[in-house]
Amino acid sequence: MSTQQRLLNIFDTLLSAFGTRHWWPGDSPLEIIVGAVLTQNTSWKNVAKAIGNMKIHGIMDLDRLYKIEQDELAEIIRSAGFFNIKSKRLKNIINIIHDVFDGSIDNLNKLEITELRELLLNINGIGPETADSILLYALDRPVFVVDAYTKRFLKNHDLYQESSDYHDIQRYFQGHLPSDRYLFNEFHALIVALCQMYCKKTPLCSDCPLSADKVVTNR
Repeated sequence: MSTQQRLLNIFDTLLSAFGTRHWWPGDSPLEIIVGAVLTQNTSWKNVAKAIGNMKIHGIMDLDRLYKIEQDELAEIIRSAGFFNIKSKRLKNIINIIHDVFDGSIDNLNKLEITELRELLLNINGIGPETADSILLYALDRPVFVVDAYTKRFLKNHDLYQESSDYHDIQRYFQGHLPSDRYLFNEFHALIVALCQMYCKKTPLCSDCPLSADKVVTNR
């Protein structure tokens, strides 16, 4: 079986087991961008609280985020942890969108994907995982997001162990799967669900939907 076929079979099995994940949660591209920055080194539960507080204060708006003082923003997002650092990072990306792209995420999204990714990575505090989350979930670009769950999944299922480098792992997925935004979005979310429920640091292999006799092979 080819690597592509195996990955697609795994995708089908996980989708059958967990259903559509509806990830990334957010009411707008701006909210998804905010969430991608806030979720660094914390749980989504804490991020959701911070986003809810931002909405209560009426600042889930690009112009208002641009105008708000960093210290005030930090207090509003306190529940996300590392709030002083994250308020600075949020202001960094908001300032770029406001100053360079006339306050329009649509204008930002007119860039070619390579140029857009380079721009994001050049913003202080935006690393590969955050940049790719913004590209995939907020801007609908076909890039595969890699995180700690992805690495654990690959290792536990003996799929790819040549390198732990972010971009090497990303190339593994993008080189063996069709370049499809929906597929990359759903696959990453399904891997997260798998690792949270079964593919843990101490794996629960006997109950895992990917145990050998349960893998879907209908493609």
